[in-house]
Amino acid sequence: MVRLGMVIDLKRCASCHTCTAACKAEHHTPPGVFWAKVIRVESGKYPTVIRQGLPLLCMNCAEPECEKVCPTGATEKRPDGIVTVDSSKCVGCRYCSVACPYGARCFAEDWKDYFTGDRRPSSAFAAHSRKMWLEESDRGVVSKCNFCADRIAEGQNPACVDACPCEARVFGDLEDPESEVSQLIKKRRGRQLHPEYDTDASVYYLPAR
Repeated sequence: MVRLGMVIDLKRCASCHTCTAACKAEHHTPPGVFWAKVIRVESGKYPTVIRQGLPLLCMNCAEPECEKVCPTGATEKRPDGIVTVDSSKCVGCRYCSVACPYGARCFAEDWKDYFTGDRRPSSAFAAHSRKMWLEESDRGVVSKCNFCADRIAEGQNPACVDACPCEARVFGDLEDPESEVSQLIKKRRGRQLHPEYDTDASVYYLPAR
């Protein structure tokens, strides 16, 4: 059995937001829709306060709360562990957005290209991939990161992994004990974000220190 997941090395992450830009360029998400983002978090007490960049994306959980509450079956977990959203089934109720403890879901009333403002991709983009472009009747739906499922189908890494200039992200099979992701989690004490939520996230973070 394969379970795809990602490891993010906080020691390498420079909070440059290249992952955010790469995701935008890959999926042409509208303004205000960010499937990948980086926030700043603080820990410790004065005078030893530490500020650290924390990259966030959909955790593609093994026990996704979003799937449990979806009334139409639009949200579904694939056999490889990736959680997807079928825009043709989504009715925009946003129950999944409320249920997601990581705030990873985005709602767009009108799906327009971030760069051009068009409701359809250019011919070059259309030839490259269907991506998330929606039909006229499909507007007002929820979307999220799906580990770049289109790229994975072509044997590539997610766009954020390949774009990271610090090589802070590694993608692979969490079920394979010999995979790079599994070895990093074991050797560097990788942890899930908020394990107390019991969602068994597929994204692990390696400590910065």
